[in-house]
Amino acid sequence: MTERSEPTPISGHDPARRAADFAASELFARLFREGMDLVEQTAAYLDGPGRDDSRALGRAGALAYAAESMRLTTRLMQAASWLLAQRQVAEGEMSPQEATSGQYRLPPEPADENYWNEGGEEQPATLADLAERSRALYARLKRIDDGMFVPGETGETSNGVEAQMDRLKSAFGS
Repeated sequence: MTERSEPTPISGHDPARRAADFAASELFARLFREGMDLVEQTAAYLDGPGRDDSRALGRAGALAYAAESMRLTTRLMQAASWLLAQRQVAEGEMSPQEATSGQYRLPPEPADENYWNEGGEEQPATLADLAERSRALYARLKRIDDGMFVPGETGETSNGVEAQMDRLKSAFGS
């Protein structure tokens, strides 16, 4: 398992420079492998033993399983997309400026809802493990992503709501 606190290879004030430094780092290589391995493990579970785990649950458990697996796959798709964009920077297929343009930023993770009612069915252990590992990976990637940006640079703000409002205002011309 990867250590929780990694040294941040990001330096300077320029987001593009920080993105290029990160993409060239050993930390990125480790996170990329970890992320892609987790995507593969999750797909193998959901397409295989996870189907059996889901069928063994009652109605409420099956709904909770479906909600948890959708959140899990969404989280991993966002993480994988971010990692692939960083790999494109590392391989010279994307400029660091493009990677830091804002469209490749990781969104804040929504608050977790517990779909597994107390006293109800237990969440399958493998699903719980994959979900926890994906949350930990996403949190690390989000910290790195946030570290590449300084509020005010490239039009980014420190307030996510404010950033969304700015996007809406520019989209609707008000």
